[in-house]
Amino acid sequence: MASTSAPRTFTDAIRTRPDAALVALLRARPDLATPSPSTLRSLAARASSRTSLERALAHADARTLQVLEAVLALSDDGPVTLERILAATGADGTGDDDARSAVGRTVDAALEAALLWDAGEPGAPDLRPSPGLDEVLGPYPAGLGPARPAAERPAAPLDDLPPGGREVLDALAWGPPVGVVPPVGSGARRAVDALVAAGLLVRSDARHVVLPRDVGLALRGGRTHRAPELAPPRPEGRPVPPAAADAEAVTAALELVRRVDLLVAAWEDAPPPVLRAGGLGVRELRRTAQALGTDEATAAFVVELAAGAGLVADDGDAPASYVPTTRADTWDELDDAARWALLAEPWAGSRRTPWQVGSRDEKGSVRAPLSPDLHRPWVPRLRAQVLAVLAEQPGTALSLDDVMTVLRWRSPRAVPPEPAVAGLLREAALLGATGAGALSGPGRAYLSRVSESQWARAHHASDTGLEEALRAVLPPEVEEILLQGDLTGIVPGRPSMALARLLERTADAESRGAALTVRFTPASITRALDHGATADELLAELARRSPVPLPQPLEYLVRDTARRHEALRIGAASSYVRAADPTVLAGLVEDPRLASLGLVRLAPTVLAAAVPPAELHDALRERGLLSALEGPDGRVLGRLRAVPRADRPARRGTPVASSPVTDEGRAALVARLRSADGGAPADGGAPADGTGVGPSAADAGGRDRASAAVGHPDTTHAASRVAARTRRGTDDPGEALAILHDALRDGRRVWVEMVGRSGGLERRELKPLRLDGGRLRALDADREAELTIAVHRIASVSPAPDVEERPAR
Repeated sequence: MASTSAPRTFTDAIRTRPDAALVALLRARPDLATPSPSTLRSLAARASSRTSLERALAHADARTLQVLEAVLALSDDGPVTLERILAATGADGTGDDDARSAVGRTVDAALEAALLWDAGEPGAPDLRPSPGLDEVLGPYPAGLGPARPAAERPAAPLDDLPPGGREVLDALAWGPPVGVVPPVGSGARRAVDALVAAGLLVRSDARHVVLPRDVGLALRGGRTHRAPELAPPRPEGRPVPPAAADAEAVTAALELVRRVDLLVAAWEDAPPPVLRAGGLGVRELRRTAQALGTDEATAAFVVELAAGAGLVADDGDAPASYVPTTRADTWDELDDAARWALLAEPWAGSRRTPWQVGSRDEKGSVRAPLSPDLHRPWVPRLRAQVLAVLAEQPGTALSLDDVMTVLRWRSPRAVPPEPAVAGLLREAALLGATGAGALSGPGRAYLSRVSESQWARAHHASDTGLEEALRAVLPPEVEEILLQGDLTGIVPGRPSMALARLLERTADAESRGAALTVRFTPASITRALDHGATADELLAELARRSPVPLPQPLEYLVRDTARRHEALRIGAASSYVRAADPTVLAGLVEDPRLASLGLVRLAPTVLAAAVPPAELHDALRERGLLSALEGPDGRVLGRLRAVPRADRPARRGTPVASSPVTDEGRAALVARLRSADGGAPADGGAPADGTGVGPSAADAGGRDRASAAVGHPDTTHAASRVAARTRRGTDDPGEALAILHDALRDGRRVWVEMVGRSGGLERRELKPLRLDGGRLRALDADREAELTIAVHRIASVSPAPDVEERPAR
């Protein structure tokens, strides 16, 4: 459906695009399809709205912004072509074909995203900015002043300057173009007055002068920017061999796995309480950090990572606590690579901000780990950007300043907060995605998970799974430990899973790195005995792992600790039964019918049981023994409830499933828009009363847009209704604004029906002069006066006929 004639307006350019180009537009600017527009005119209005343009420019890099500013600066002085843009941005004088190609690609991308449009005939391009782009970029694009008609420009703007004039012009040449008028009688004032008289400066008010755009461009030699930013910065960084980066990453990954293991064990032994507002308290975070042997910032990241992997969670009880989940049971069965992958996979899409732990929110409250406040939807995108910067310079360690320099170039209008970038870099280092500041082998496996596949391929992403990526760089496992006479041991490499678990129970780590050094102490041996090992079993296992005989001091330590460990024994009992006569309890322990009670004789007149008192009471009654329930003080109690009340179920959020928008869905939307727009001429239709942008019209437009959503069953009927009304004039707020934009650009008149001061409808023929900030400034043709109308008071907009077609009054 592409047209062979030049489009007259931006709306025409959108409506005459091929379907594939419309799909590309929706792909480049996803917000245009949410909610679904009702017609192509509505799509054009939305694409030129301030909100949508702000979103598009927030993701535009410095080169794109400079190209757009160049088009704005050149658009009032003849057709804008690629050659003029190359000259204005300085790409033609660099001798760098890459710079020229980059500018060409940027222009193509801006056309695809409807930030620019081509108003020229085929073969004679005339690039123009999208309506509203000048308002978003500001009144002085590239620091240049306002444009003026060619008739008002001096013939030779820079010849025969008055004394001091060159200094004044040079001060304003590269912006800002507005200057303060000097005091009367000074030499600078005489120079300014002479420049104003010569037409090289223009008074904006009594105290200010402005440098016109044509003079500014002449002073700049036709360039729009003093420092063209046509290529992204490439910081030097510090060279890091890939092997060194991988080795550092492996160390970090294994340390992270170990700390999560410690966290699960610590919270299993002593579950920390959940704050009333959610999250982990300051005191509990400090205790957790001590248990992990690290600082609180690292502990907060470990806690968030473990929760994201589903290893710990709020148990939902009253009061609630954080406890290991059932998934933690399978954690013990996994090897190091599988454990790391279990932690690393959720991090790729996590929206959590652990680096904010300890800071204060708007109310002055301290942000806590696992609290709902640590949730930001922009985190995955920023994580992808940070990893992309590292991926573009493999084998190079980049500092925070280096990464920020690149990110500032990539999105000058939306520079990410430096603390967030620093936090993500630190997380990547703790996780092993980077090593020694450079992207590691496992880190490259992340690239396919943090963004779209096309982006990942462009940044050399690895298709290897996370587990395989780490396994490929892990050093071989070591099964033996070199035991020393000073109660230390050295593992010359990465301990195997079995050896690591043995040493975690029996020794304390003194140093980690290429080799692991541990020390055996009475406390560490006690820890092993607490896990159920005996002295003989422990010594046998250590002897099997040692290539040399066990040192005698170690054997003495183990046996002496075991002897003291068994001096006192503690057991658990849920209930007891006692009797004044020992013969009453005779035979109960040996009775097979009571084996499920777990009876143990503590004294001739006392038995302990492993079941609750009520169950023990019922079992003895069935045995024919009458018994009474007593309290701690020995007084008889009433009947106990045999079945305890159910605990309150854990609080669980309901995940919202979101399916990604595909090109097939975009193509279907384009087909519906094309169908709804069918039969409507490109110039906006014949003059007729429209249905406007007031409240009732907004409701109707909202219903049409809702029914035009992808996959809605009523789409076809909605499209036909929209098409029928469009042929009569405006249909909804988007179309009404599009007509106003078109009239503003072409200098045409429109019929506007609006709500007057008395509340009644007034219909006037207006010539729009400016449309921004929710207000329309227009010239009333009949009254020959300007008026300003709030857009929400406009009920209807229709194109007015040309002067020769207008009926006589």
